[in-house]
Amino acid sequence: MISVSKRGLSLPSSPIRKLKPYADAAVAKGLNVHYLNIGQPDIETPAPMLKKLKELDTKIIAYGPSQGLKEYQDVLVRYYQKHNIELSTSDIIVTTGGSEAIIMAFTVCLDKGDEVILPEPFYTNYNGFAAATGVILKPLTTTIEDDWELPTAEEIEASITSKTKAIMICNPNNPTGKVYNAEALLKLAKIAKKHNLYLFSDEVYREFIFSGEKHSSLLDFEGYEENVVMMDSISKRFSACGARIGALVSRNKDVMKAALAYGQARLCPPTLDQMMAVASEEIGDEYFVKMLAEYKGRRDTVVEALEKMDNVIYQVPDGAFYIVMKLPVENAEDFVIWLLSDFSIDGETVMLAPAEGFYATPGLGRSEARIAFVLDVEKTKRAMHIISEGLKKYLSL
Repeated sequence: MISVSKRGLSLPSSPIRKLKPYADAAVAKGLNVHYLNIGQPDIETPAPMLKKLKELDTKIIAYGPSQGLKEYQDVLVRYYQKHNIELSTSDIIVTTGGSEAIIMAFTVCLDKGDEVILPEPFYTNYNGFAAATGVILKPLTTTIEDDWELPTAEEIEASITSKTKAIMICNPNNPTGKVYNAEALLKLAKIAKKHNLYLFSDEVYREFIFSGEKHSSLLDFEGYEENVVMMDSISKRFSACGARIGALVSRNKDVMKAALAYGQARLCPPTLDQMMAVASEEIGDEYFVKMLAEYKGRRDTVVEALEKMDNVIYQVPDGAFYIVMKLPVENAEDFVIWLLSDFSIDGETVMLAPAEGFYATPGLGRSEARIAFVLDVEKTKRAMHIISEGLKKYLSL
């Protein structure tokens, strides 16, 4: 029997999606499932972007430039200028979603067996990207009890080995909602420069900060141009997850030269989606103000419900649209499956994401689950009621 590669065998299943068969079975039984397991916003994609897509007048959907359409690169330059990040189009390669930006960075910056230090819990698909590229992720554990704070500089440096080639951060963080301030980021930048490491920065959730503070980007700091490689995407900020448009951004000319060669090998990012994304420049600040207020209301609804649950530990997230909760159960995945298979209220149940898959250290996160507050306030209230009552029932069994 012919077998797949060792690399193929090493690719992990997504803990966010692997329980979907249980949700499908619940739906087949006639239940309405509230999906709080995945970061799929229900906010409408902005009208100017949809209008642009509908009005496209072309006879041929042709290849575009490997680095992305110049028109869209120019839009990105002006977008980053609004966030006080000065770039040229040569610093930007448009990618097929933020996912390709991460894979591209791993591929052109790292060799097989190189290690990337990053705080855990972390976005679970980093595991898949690392397995596909032969990169090894080395976790630095952060805890819910310590408000997901980064380890000290001494602890981070102690984890550096001869194989360490990069440090990675997601800010605001998925899955915890932690927002790292300029001081925390500068600490990482100094370590990266001292040890000649890349510093990968996933900034997809830049707009989602509830405290009113300005987002700090690793591109803000002078003197670290050779170290910083940033990944970005329109998926969340414009509720356009299916429009696979991201960006790899760096002032490191060698990285961008290698990334362009990678981009040429895959030909080009999606042409139609880029044309649509050009219209994002027409979207004013009022869109983000309204969007952020909506997500803050959802977050507050989740937190209000969690406050009333006995023995549930959490930290109020300052950013993104996720929260990790530690439940008084031995195995959160069993509880998530039970909610889908054996519990409902008024024909409704809930799907969560077990948090163990967001950790690289075996055994950690087993009693934790992530909530993505991507449903409107009323649906979120119903979903949290189901979780609360379900947890009481589950603990009584």
